[in-house]
Amino acid sequence: MKGFLEFVPGDSFLHRMNPIAKLASAFLIVAGCFVTDSFVLLACVLVLDVVLSARCKMTRQTLGLAKAVAAFSLLLALIALLFSPLGDVLVALPWGYIGTGSVVSALLIVVRLVACAVPLFLVFYVTKLTDMANALVKVCHVPYRYAFVFASTVHFIPVFLNDMQGVMEAQTARGVEFDQGGIVNKARLMIPLCVPLLVSAVRKTDSAAIAAEVRGFNLRTRESGFKEYPFSAGDIAAMLITAALLAIAVVI
Repeated sequence: MKGFLEFVPGDSFLHRMNPIAKLASAFLIVAGCFVTDSFVLLACVLVLDVVLSARCKMTRQTLGLAKAVAAFSLLLALIALLFSPLGDVLVALPWGYIGTGSVVSALLIVVRLVACAVPLFLVFYVTKLTDMANALVKVCHVPYRYAFVFASTVHFIPVFLNDMQGVMEAQTARGVEFDQGGIVNKARLMIPLCVPLLVSAVRKTDSAAIAAEVRGFNLRTRESGFKEYPFSAGDIAAMLITAALLAIAVVI
């Protein structure tokens, strides 16, 4: 998981976009994916995901994210398949049946989650968290403390994942085999990792809180930041296109 949600430098169009325009466009795409049942529209969004990731030179990260989201969505799809009797009967079950509609619903869950997850996560790969937080304060007038909490939460996700990876590597060097056994055995081996990870998390958050206090966190206002975040023609065009995508999703 190294590199997850960590900023990747670049000079693509997405890198140069206004942070608020990126967030707004991503959320419009996500909303469009959730209001539509059209596989054609979702396929178009998937093509857009591929194009955007290629333009940002982040095909590897996007592919890894798509695999992780697809694996998670398969569980939800299985639940929908077994417990949502829709359409013509394909397989009879003691508590119901698997129908044609059940299969369509399960496929829709997987495609929808993958399609909407990629643009949302790409935003964090192509945007510095400081820029995102400051833009929320400057442009959207979000109180700085809330923008700081949002940015800090996203920042600590890869930090904690890297810590977990380090602890697992240390345990592996001592002979612990995390790849052996079933899910129960893996869960049993993961439980002892919670203590050092919790201690590390408390230390890091405490250090971050002290550093923020020393730097005058409580004195920050909307006027404290020197950097401005104007909207370009490309930013407006991106938001209009994604808004049109949402409108099409609602109509069809």
